[in-house]
Amino acid sequence: MADESWRVLIVEDDQRLAELTRDYLQANGLEVSLEGDGARAVARIIEMQPDLLILDLMLPGEDGLSICARVRPYYAGPILMLTARTDDSDQVQGLDTGADDFVCKPVHPRVLLARVHALLRRSEPTPPSAQQRVSFGPLQVDSGLREALLHGQLIELTAAEFDLLWLLVSNAGRILSREEIFTALRGVGYDGQDRSIDVRISRIRPRIGDDPEHPRLIKTVRNKGYLFVAEAARQLTLLNPA
Repeated sequence: MADESWRVLIVEDDQRLAELTRDYLQANGLEVSLEGDGARAVARIIEMQPDLLILDLMLPGEDGLSICARVRPYYAGPILMLTARTDDSDQVQGLDTGADDFVCKPVHPRVLLARVHALLRRSEPTPPSAQQRVSFGPLQVDSGLREALLHGQLIELTAAEFDLLWLLVSNAGRILSREEIFTALRGVGYDGQDRSIDVRISRIRPRIGDDPEHPRLIKTVRNKGYLFVAEAARQLTLLNPA
C-alpha cells in the first residue's frame, strides 16, 4: 500500500521515539520529516503541506491541540494525534480541533503503520468511476466531491466525519458494528475502548438535522452498532439551520 510520494511530518519532542518511528515508516516506503518544537510546528506544517501529519499532544513551545486548531484552516491533510495519556477528554478535544485519528502511546509500529495507511488511502482522490451520490430527502452526500448538503446548504464536516457519514449512508438500513466501522475507516479492529466513533456520531447528528437527544436518522442499536435510517432522513425537515 505504501507509496514513495507520500510525505509524512512527525511533530514529536521525544527525539529517540521520533527517529524510531521515522525509520520504521521509511522502511515501509514513506518519506518522513521530523519537527521537535511545537513553537515552530505551525509554520512548518503550513509551508510543507505533508500528505499526513503525526502530531504529539504534549510538546514544548505549543501543545498539539493548539497546533491542530491553528493549522486546520490552512492544512487539509489527515492529522493523526498521539498522546501518552488515556483520558477520554483529550481524545474528544483532539477530534473537536480537527484531528482525524487518535492513538495512545505506546503504539505498536505495525498498528501505527496501519492507521497511517488507512488515513492516506482515505485522502486519495476518488476515481471518477467510483464517484457516487446518495440522496435522502433534503440530505445529499457525494463521495466524489466529498461533500454533504442539507436543504442545499453545505454541511461543515472534517474528513473523518465525512468518511463516517458516507459509510453509514451508503449502508442505509443495515446495522454497522463498531468492529465493521473501525475496519472500514482505520484498517484495524475495534479495541473495545476507543470512543472516537461515538464522538464523531454525536457531532454529525445535529449537522445533518438529527436530534442528538432522540436521534431518528443515525440510531444507536444497543450492543450492535449504528444504523442510518433512510426513511427518517427522507422525512427530514430543517427546524434550526446551523
